[in-house]
Amino acid sequence: MYERIASNKRKTWALIFGFVLIVGLIGWAFGQYLGYGFIGLAVALGIAILMTWGSYFNSDKIALAMSHAKPADDTKYQQLNNIVESLSIAAGIPKPRVYVVEDSAPNAFATGRNPEHAAIAVTTGLLEKLNRDELEGVIAHELSHVKNRDILIMTIAVTLVGVIILLADIFIRALWWGGGRGGNRNSGGGAGAILAIFGLVLLVLGPLIGKIMQFAISRRREYLADADGVFLTRYPDGLISALEKLKADQTVVKTGSRATAHLWIETPIPTSAADARQGKGRGAWLNRMFETHPPLDDRIAVLKESALAGSMPPEAPT
Repeated sequence: MYERIASNKRKTWALIFGFVLIVGLIGWAFGQYLGYGFIGLAVALGIAILMTWGSYFNSDKIALAMSHAKPADDTKYQQLNNIVESLSIAAGIPKPRVYVVEDSAPNAFATGRNPEHAAIAVTTGLLEKLNRDELEGVIAHELSHVKNRDILIMTIAVTLVGVIILLADIFIRALWWGGGRGGNRNSGGGAGAILAIFGLVLLVLGPLIGKIMQFAISRRREYLADADGVFLTRYPDGLISALEKLKADQTVVKTGSRATAHLWIETPIPTSAADARQGKGRGAWLNRMFETHPPLDDRIAVLKESALAGSMPPEAPT
């Protein structure tokens, strides 16, 4: 367990380095193309640092506000609070703040920068449609995200992807409308043309590369949270049954968005062709291309196979 957490931390820093590298390259290419030298690099890195710093301290507030989550009253939601508290003790972490989202779709998510500043939110649909064992499986999954520090890296990843998209949009608009001091655009002959092409390609592909990096690591962490959640409850059937109910349920979280989709235990936005045919959102085919979660069928199959073998896999499927 501790080795896996350490591995996650190393991968977290590697991911952050990759994002910052892309941001820096975009800023450098823009500055060189418009003749401002390394000013573009400095501006891009400055924006990335400021936005990442801000999201570090406010990630939970932003995610909860976007999802319209409300604090779970200790009396009204006594069972939910008891489950979160008991599993937090078993996991060796402080009890996260508990929230409820008024929504008929069964789903849940965790957010925050560390176990000491974490929050868990569940929908009313999840509370209505799952029994206690299934609810424990879902809560254990979310607490595993908290314990493994997944919630921090996914928040930072979202912020950095946003920075990449923002910078690319600003720079492309600037290139479209012209401006700058000429610089490399009017000098260097073939080298200037090559640099211009490189810069344009980087501006276009940067956001896509950032999204792919984010989604790849998000999918892997879902497998790890499933495995660690079962270790926590010692009852794989609970989480397996919960995931099967999530798969069978066709409702979609009303407050779900691409910005927070990676936080939920199941993607809250429509991704299947069946969803699109049933009118549960436009662009479902596009959502499938940038899916933040592995298919529920695959997650269920891994859990069942591990349960039959009598142990959980040390590593998630790649």
